[in-house]
Amino acid sequence: MEKTNLLYVGKAKKVYETADKGLLIVDYKDDATAFNGLKKGTILGKGAINNRVTNHLMKLLQRHGVPTHLVEQLSERETLVKRVQIVPLEVIVRNIAAGSLAKRLGIPEGVKMSRTVLEFCYKDDALGDPMVNDDHILAMRFATEEELKTIRAYSHKINDVLSAYLQDLNIELIDFKLEFGKLPDGTIVLADEISPDTCRFWDSTSGEKLDKDRFRRDLGNVEGAYREILKRLLGE
Repeated sequence: MEKTNLLYVGKAKKVYETADKGLLIVDYKDDATAFNGLKKGTILGKGAINNRVTNHLMKLLQRHGVPTHLVEQLSERETLVKRVQIVPLEVIVRNIAAGSLAKRLGIPEGVKMSRTVLEFCYKDDALGDPMVNDDHILAMRFATEEELKTIRAYSHKINDVLSAYLQDLNIELIDFKLEFGKLPDGTIVLADEISPDTCRFWDSTSGEKLDKDRFRRDLGNVEGAYREILKRLLGE
């Protein structure tokens, strides 16, 4: 499958059209951003790692009945995906207090919550991706009631599947971001990526951060953390 037109350039990926209007090619970049683009840098090898980790985890989720946009990996950095209409929501799935939730509610990082928390943000960089609730989503028609119900159900299932899988690899899934899209027939599927860019991964024993927080917080050894995730997941 060949690239044709460059459709979109994002913070972490480029998206190209193909001769098939229903298929796109995603090209993962090494560019790194944080704090809504205020901090910028490069994480060597990040694109290839995120591509392979995302595809590995999406295949796992597909085997557990979660539909995704994944078609096939084309190269270390490129993947063929189904073209979807992105639902303009980011879903944040939180198991343990960290990041903005810990800061917002004054909870120490690392506190396990009594239940999984789902947060929704309206996807708009100019507005800083503001948090919204179900009423906002329905009133603004970001999603229908049925779509929202499906997104909630898939988000919890993804959390259950990934948490159990990662636990066996001595990785604690702290929280993560999901995005969903709609196929032409209206079917909701998981889109975007699942990687150290979009998830907080902590070593279950030491608590060491193995994700983009190492870049956000200037903790050092960012490339090493990403490679460690690849090693644990794919044995490389």
